[in-house]
Amino acid sequence: MIPAGRRAAQSGRPPAGARTPKGNSLTSRSIAAMVLRRRLWVLAVAVVVALVATVLTLPQQATAHGVTMVPGSRTFLCWKDGLRDNGQIIPYNPACAAAVAQGGTNPLYNWFGVLRSDANGRTSGYIPDGQICGAGTTTYAAYNAARTDWPTTHLTSGANIQIRHSNWAAHPGRFDLYVTRNGWNPSSPLAWSDLEKFNTVTDPPQSGGAGALNYYHWNAQLPSGKTGRHIIFAHWIRSDSQENFYSCSDVLFDGGNGEVTGVGPGGTPPPTTPPPNTPTPTNPPTTPPPGPLSCTATVTATNTWSNGFQGAVTIKNNGTTPINQWFVQWSMPMGITISQSWNGTHMQSGPTAMIHATTWNATLAPGATATAGFLANGGSPTFSDITCG
Repeated sequence: MIPAGRRAAQSGRPPAGARTPKGNSLTSRSIAAMVLRRRLWVLAVAVVVALVATVLTLPQQATAHGVTMVPGSRTFLCWKDGLRDNGQIIPYNPACAAAVAQGGTNPLYNWFGVLRSDANGRTSGYIPDGQICGAGTTTYAAYNAARTDWPTTHLTSGANIQIRHSNWAAHPGRFDLYVTRNGWNPSSPLAWSDLEKFNTVTDPPQSGGAGALNYYHWNAQLPSGKTGRHIIFAHWIRSDSQENFYSCSDVLFDGGNGEVTGVGPGGTPPPTTPPPNTPTPTNPPTTPPPGPLSCTATVTATNTWSNGFQGAVTIKNNGTTPINQWFVQWSMPMGITISQSWNGTHMQSGPTAMIHATTWNATLAPGATATAGFLANGGSPTFSDITCG
């Protein structure tokens, strides 16, 4: 099915709602005027499309995919803390406010994006001490701050909890969970020597499809003998590429049952209904890691009309191994909302948007190209920070 905007452009007719000359009688002069107006309208659309179709090609991997939601990571809970009804991010929490003052709001619109594209399972010696929570990146550097007023999840040492990790873009792989050692000083920068592993799981189940607030989930027993403030660190290691994801969750072992404080004007977020407990899957055999991904992507506006436009997304696999569950992510002005997509599934968080593969085109062979399209409402169709994977 061709979207309405495209049909209009192909037929030379303006989209539904465009004004037409008034009156019931048509003279030769009025007919000539109508033809002239129509030709001018088509010419104007062509000029606008040529001016606003922004094409950026970046050979880098996307800043997207997932962080721990329960217990909530710093970026996830700061996003919940600051997100207002009008879509702006204005934090209440002082640690979140300091992070936004240092690094801006984009890391929180992209709360799921703490990653390194060439990590290949590496931890110590790859990301420096003191930069662990931000994955050694400049984008998330503000979330390395050693302070005790980050949003906090209250837990009970030795208890069984359900871990939830965002599946903003789904990938196969292993999750390793660490907790800070007894005696760790929360006012000191986090070092790798401060962490000890307590849980590992491979390819856990998902609560729903990729995107939005769906997540991977599994049961884990918290370490015993823990009291006071700690950090739970999650390392998600993709098995289909060298890309890895990192997140830090601030917790307080005080006999709590998952309550969160330090979020919102009252310091506590709205309650959520936990899903039923699920068994932890058995780890399948491991396979050698694949080579690094290499891709290029474009996002363009192919047609525009009053308060809306049609967009096109392309991705090319420049590497030597297939890309599984490909995606393209980009930023666009606030106020633009994607309403429909085809040849891919769309998702959006404020100005950050993504289209990822569907079931029938999930694998992109070396040298192959995939295309998708979307319709959007509001704002000027300008695109930046285009990434792919």
